[in-house]
Amino acid sequence: MHVWELAEFRPGTRYAAEVPSPGKSIRILVNADDLGLTAGVNRAVAELAMVGALSSATLMAGGSAFADAVERARAVPGFRIGCHIVLVDGMACAPAGQVPTLADSAGRLRDSLPRFLLELQRNKIAEREIESEAIAQIQRLQAAGIAVSHVDTHKHTHLFPRVARPLLRAAMACGVPAIRNPFEQEWSARLTRGALLRKLEVRALRSFQVRFNGLLRASGLRSTNGSIGVSATGSLDEATLRRLLHHAEPGTWELVCHPGYNDAELDAVATRLRGTRDTERLALAKLLPDAVRSGAVELISFADL
Repeated sequence: MHVWELAEFRPGTRYAAEVPSPGKSIRILVNADDLGLTAGVNRAVAELAMVGALSSATLMAGGSAFADAVERARAVPGFRIGCHIVLVDGMACAPAGQVPTLADSAGRLRDSLPRFLLELQRNKIAEREIESEAIAQIQRLQAAGIAVSHVDTHKHTHLFPRVARPLLRAAMACGVPAIRNPFEQEWSARLTRGALLRKLEVRALRSFQVRFNGLLRASGLRSTNGSIGVSATGSLDEATLRRLLHHAEPGTWELVCHPGYNDAELDAVATRLRGTRDTERLALAKLLPDAVRSGAVELISFADL
């Protein structure tokens, strides 16, 4: 398989996803996003990893607490670290001159997801620049000694084919073997009590899933059957997590979460997730280790796919 072959995917063609077939068991990969955002997020991730409540985390190459995150990740035996590719709300890692349609002359990425998506749709953002930026972010982790196990994107931008294509090519070019399947499952969305608007958005975006599956198959990268907890972002409390774990359908799923400590450093960061990071941290620490010990779920990592 050559990297360029991803460009040969035809939107009108149906492909089967190259993902594990659902069986009787429930295998859950629990990934914490936003590692490197703040020291408090890093501390929460490390603590959860040590008690067996997380499988992995995705690290932001441009995060202000990047060095602290690398140090903490190395201290947790067997913990898997992926790259959380940031294309919105951050600074580019590639030189600004290499990504002029993606970042301004100072290297600042767009601060609005709707604007990013609108300009992406209007072909004002070059796919080759998304690929270059993704490679730069992955390589920053690799240069720090991280064996990058997988990639995903901040705000799930790779739901869209014009991001998924270059992201897959970047992962292949850097030897990264896996990627998040970002599509929320209908059954898990029903189990959450998140905002109705977010649920409607998640449902509408599911229309891109067939195209993503085709790109995934063409790339040869590994993934799960899909994601859970996306609709619950900002409302993933103990009750919601308990429902997701107890009523999960058979298959291999990634639980997407954003644990952390809501502290003064987080106050200085542009994020809508503040107090909810504490809520998620406490819920994960309380429920995940017990669910694994009881055999209700099998906790896996991207290396197990």
